[in-house]
Amino acid sequence: MLIAINMLGILVFVGVAYLFSNDKKNIQWKSVSIVLVLEVFLAWFFTQFKAGQIAVQGAADGFNWLVSVASKGIAFALPDWLTANNGGPNFVTSALLPILLVVPLFDILTYFGILPWIIKWIGKALTFITGQPKFEAFFSIEMMFLGNTEVLAVSKNQLESMSARRNFTLAMMSMSCVTSAIIGSYTQMVPGQYVLTAVPLNILGAIVISAILNPTKVAPEDDVIVKVDSENGKKEPFFSFLGDSILGAGKLILIITATVIAFVALAALIDQLFSLTGFHWLTLENIFGVIMFPFAWLLGFNVQDAFHIAQFMGTKLVTNEFVVMGEVSKSIMANKGLFSSEHARIVMTVFLTSFANFGTIGMILGAFKGLVNKEKNEYISSRVGYMLLSGVLVSLLSAATAGMFVW
Repeated sequence: MLIAINMLGILVFVGVAYLFSNDKKNIQWKSVSIVLVLEVFLAWFFTQFKAGQIAVQGAADGFNWLVSVASKGIAFALPDWLTANNGGPNFVTSALLPILLVVPLFDILTYFGILPWIIKWIGKALTFITGQPKFEAFFSIEMMFLGNTEVLAVSKNQLESMSARRNFTLAMMSMSCVTSAIIGSYTQMVPGQYVLTAVPLNILGAIVISAILNPTKVAPEDDVIVKVDSENGKKEPFFSFLGDSILGAGKLILIITATVIAFVALAALIDQLFSLTGFHWLTLENIFGVIMFPFAWLLGFNVQDAFHIAQFMGTKLVTNEFVVMGEVSKSIMANKGLFSSEHARIVMTVFLTSFANFGTIGMILGAFKGLVNKEKNEYISSRVGYMLLSGVLVSLLSAATAGMFVW
């Protein structure tokens, strides 16, 4: 019964996208169907086949190895931070400080042209298979490695030449981004193999949902793939580039730390204010649980479990994935309580593995404001509801396709 509900959920999420589509007549259902079938196939392959499981586990182990290497640098500079939390590392040391190694590593791969080459050919393959426009396919792969604001920045010239409608498509797709540099942090908090399963599912899900919500015809002359290059075509000196990369990683850590502290504190403050009403059941988690409950139930849970899952989902959308990962990490990694079910573990992990939240909307709008003209920026800014809807539906679709094969 629950499997049937899970399968129904996939159709419902696609149906919701169709319901809110701004141009239902021009949806390219053949292309959408191909991408959706490919997403289901990858979920099946990664969860049911030994080769797929070995691939995602190997990738997860690779990121965990990077984190263990990064801990050597942490131990040298801040040895007490690795043992201060009752004999174990805290959130900052285990999840965030390794970014100081991972971000520069990916930037080095970009500097020497390795990463752009990989992105280019995977993007071309995705275009050939799915029939999607070249740039949108390229963008979906590129944002996985570079991050939502970074990928927009390196695509500045392309954004300027594209219509406002196509820019809006990219804005919606950016909501489902997961930067590879942050994956190592995720794998320290939730099952790494499920994190790595979520990444390609999000890419395909972003294409499916954006193609339904905002179908756009692309002229042949606009269907091009851009290159990741500096503005003047010249590379800056390597060590200058590396220094900037490390500083950028440090800023990212500060931003995430500040955001998590602020959101957790604000959520606690709101709950305290709610408690003044005398209604002890009135909490943010319960409010989110009511809003997200139907969607969580469609992921294949009984009523009680669906409500708890919905609470975490709603919290993630208003705060960010790190806040919820911090709450559920111990239970998921120890297979306790609600997360004694493997289905619950993979659904929760896959749903959390994205940047889809209110804060990301601000980041994307800020990026576009500095990259495109006022007309295009206002076109995107007036449709933030679509951006959030896209991010939620992609997360739900990815969680549903992965969870459908794991019980």
